[in-house]
Amino acid sequence: MARTVTRREFLNTAVGTTAMITASRVGQSASLERPNVLFILADDLGYGDLSCYGRPDYRTPVLDNLARQGMKFMSAYAAAPVCTPTRCAFVTGRYPQRIEVGLYEPLGARNMDKGLPPDHPTVASLLRKNGYDTALIGKWHLGWRPEFGPNRHGYEEFFGILSGAGDYFTHKSSDSAGSDLWENLAPIERVGYLTDLLSDRAVQFIARPRTRPFYLSLQYTAPHSPWEGPEDAAIGHTSHGDGPMTAGGSLKIYSSMMKSMDTGIGRVLQALRREKLERDTLVIFTSDNGGERYSYNWPFSFQKLYLWEGGIRVPAIVRWSGVTPAGRITEQPAITMDWTATILAVTGTPADPSYPLDGEDLMPVCKGTRAAYDRTFFWRTQTRDAARMGNWKYLKESDGEHLFDLSIDPGEKNDLRMTHAETFERIRNQYLAWNARMLPKLKLA
Repeated sequence: MARTVTRREFLNTAVGTTAMITASRVGQSASLERPNVLFILADDLGYGDLSCYGRPDYRTPVLDNLARQGMKFMSAYAAAPVCTPTRCAFVTGRYPQRIEVGLYEPLGARNMDKGLPPDHPTVASLLRKNGYDTALIGKWHLGWRPEFGPNRHGYEEFFGILSGAGDYFTHKSSDSAGSDLWENLAPIERVGYLTDLLSDRAVQFIARPRTRPFYLSLQYTAPHSPWEGPEDAAIGHTSHGDGPMTAGGSLKIYSSMMKSMDTGIGRVLQALRREKLERDTLVIFTSDNGGERYSYNWPFSFQKLYLWEGGIRVPAIVRWSGVTPAGRITEQPAITMDWTATILAVTGTPADPSYPLDGEDLMPVCKGTRAAYDRTFFWRTQTRDAARMGNWKYLKESDGEHLFDLSIDPGEKNDLRMTHAETFERIRNQYLAWNARMLPKLKLA
């Protein structure tokens, strides 16, 4: 006959069980000294494409709220005006011109034999070595072969596409045959709108019980072309055009794509709250380059592919609840590699001394323990050169060389090269010195 459990025994068992569950949940998160990291990268998101950055025709309430809860950067930059080089910069923490794959603008179907070198340290490989669970959910675009892929570069888990663009419903790319949706090293078939599939997988990843802190890189394909919102399943999916698949589209479709991504990020952030990980997770949101034809880049000039501000200035938001003060706006200049350096610094992860970082840890600025300070950045494409030093911007375009004062001329309309010749020469010489340390430009046929 079974023994009757006393009330005291029942309560002790219940308390013990509750404590075990709580400990399991706490075990999923790191202490403040070893936070989880959620890095969210939008694709071709223009500077003004969030309503908190000025977009007038739709709202992005989730990302607006994230900005209110953390720090909004007004002078953040991508390392390049196109995706492959910027992704190379983030993954390695170094200027993309240091590695051959970073010279492609971007990788395409003709470059199947190119990719991120298998032995190069990455933010993921360094964090994994330091005891982090690592995952990449979303777009890779740093090589198709297994030795170039995410699983070879420190990501224990990969779910997403390898190419630069993919249909949001068929998941096919113009750069590869068949579906370009992958789970680790295997191509897979899934039914659903790609933005939703990526958000769903991120929610699942966050909800898993774990004993180590995690690093999740959630790299959406939105709002990159092809121009398809979640309600467009019935439209044709074979006439997007070659390469980046940019045929068609409209402001209405772009709005729908943005709202879908914003909603998906909301579900991911809700997962952090539900798992009680919000205060133990550093969240960084930014874009890989300036916007495309349907973006709102005001007050800047030009767009993706150009080194004018419209091609490289991007939104950036940092939140670490309880660590970074809420509701802050900063003019601190930042660039893609800074997010790598910041992530490694806050997780106590040393960089590989053979591959020194080009970025800087911006957490002191985010915490408010250091004031904004001047920076010097360099950019280079096959046909253009640029540098920012303090508020001065050097730009070499097809029509010649220019100098702008971004503090009073963010739209780069007033060329000061002749009236500030000494400043022009100083910045130009620094650019030339930097360029001499980088790989030479590709010799294109």
